[in-house]
Amino acid sequence: MKPTRLLAALATLFALATLSARAATPPPAPPATSQVFYQIFFRSFRDSNGDRIGDLKGLTSRLDYIRQLGATTILLTPLQPSPYYHNYFANAFKAIDPAYGTLDDYFAFIRAAHAQGLKVYLDEEFQYVAEGHPWWRDSICKPHAKYAGYLLWKDKQHCVAEPFLDKPKWLGYDGRDIGIAMVNLENPAVRAYFRDLLLYWADPHGDGSGRDGVDGFRIDHMMDDLDHKGLDKNLFQGFWAPLFRALKARRPALRILAEQAGWGYGRKWLSAGHVDMVFAFPLRGALVSLDKRQIVDTLRATAAATPPGKTQVILLENHDVDRYMSEVHDDPAKARAGAAIELMLKGDPLIYYGQELGMRGVQPKNVGKSGGIPLTDAVGIPVREAFRWRADLEAAGSATWYRGGQWFWKDRYNRSHDGVSLQEETARPDSLYHWYARLLALRHARPEIDGGRQRILCDDDSAVLCILREQGERRTLLLVNLGKTAARPRLDAKLAAGTAWTDLLDDGEPGAADGTLQPMQVRILGTSSPL
Repeated sequence: MKPTRLLAALATLFALATLSARAATPPPAPPATSQVFYQIFFRSFRDSNGDRIGDLKGLTSRLDYIRQLGATTILLTPLQPSPYYHNYFANAFKAIDPAYGTLDDYFAFIRAAHAQGLKVYLDEEFQYVAEGHPWWRDSICKPHAKYAGYLLWKDKQHCVAEPFLDKPKWLGYDGRDIGIAMVNLENPAVRAYFRDLLLYWADPHGDGSGRDGVDGFRIDHMMDDLDHKGLDKNLFQGFWAPLFRALKARRPALRILAEQAGWGYGRKWLSAGHVDMVFAFPLRGALVSLDKRQIVDTLRATAAATPPGKTQVILLENHDVDRYMSEVHDDPAKARAGAAIELMLKGDPLIYYGQELGMRGVQPKNVGKSGGIPLTDAVGIPVREAFRWRADLEAAGSATWYRGGQWFWKDRYNRSHDGVSLQEETARPDSLYHWYARLLALRHARPEIDGGRQRILCDDDSAVLCILREQGERRTLLLVNLGKTAARPRLDAKLAAGTAWTDLLDDGEPGAADGTLQPMQVRILGTSSPL
């Protein structure tokens, strides 16, 4: 929650037909040792009814695409009703935003995803409520109202709610100023409410089967002392741990992913917070830099902060940061190098919708400054634009909800026929989309990548990053030249010359571990024999 050439018609139609045919019979599910998340900014993914708003039926109709790409788990931004377009800060919790569909549509989506072998994680943010929520609306200046104790108040008369951070109202992209209030997470009734709420989403039938239930939750803006105000405090022990225990007592396989506040390494969240996963935010910064020393040092620090049995979610993008293609200044070689590192590392990789196409987007940097852009949730729209299904941005299904309203981002990053669409990229064998699909297929085919241990080699002043993944007698070696000139990896002689490596990016042809790599060249070698 932290405030980023039109091809011949016959070739395009052939490529899309091929994709659809392959998607009709999805490949067997990969081993469950790790997950590949596909994060969707829900409003921007796929529209089914022509209103330009992404919705549940639209997403359901494109599950085959997500599966075919190689993802195993869908991570959704919130679906709950909210006055904000991103659906954080709810005005109802046990409900679906009407723009997205109905509860029946939601459960139909869950069933369809599970039928495709896909897991689903819901993004939950309930530490605050927005104006219009009945806990707030029905309690203003009524300290004895039924839900008055569900919120925190600045006065005894309960006329002024304790605000999110220090602002009572926050500007939305549509020009409305909307209040956001803190929930009283120390109230036993509130704790019981949220326990029952998450149990409902995890086990809607209440029988422990998990039929129609989600497989995990992302906890937004998770803190032990909410906003460091000393009002909602000791939450790890008093609020989160009991909540997670109740969920896992009902659904033992259910997993909790925390967005750790502060975006550090997440050690406290994985231990005292009792979550299963956190985001590898520091590593994301290193992967943006594509600096070998920074990547190596951050990999080691990330491993040191991760207790046994816990997981880091590796990411290049999400809904709060600039798009990776923009971060590397539209350099396709750098985009491929970053993708290869992300998808070969230990952890659960996350692909943000459109990342696999190289969608671009940069959030403005002069927000709230004199002469700059006002502080509003509109600043996030450039990294939340519509997924590019077709070359024509106006084609049916495109979720361009942000167009034609009170606000329009004139410097938007997606343009029709710019080469960055699924339609255009499926027709180009050398596209970024096919690169991602190939890397993901390789990850699923090689158990040492999917769940093996990780060793950093070539830990020297050379520019070549060397990562070895191992499981039993199987080995996969990732080599990436992050320098500006040709370079060779400095590997142990036995590893380099005494091993019969095959080039996994060249149809299993013999590969040289000590061969020269051009700048940003990626080489992935494999062996199934002992080193």
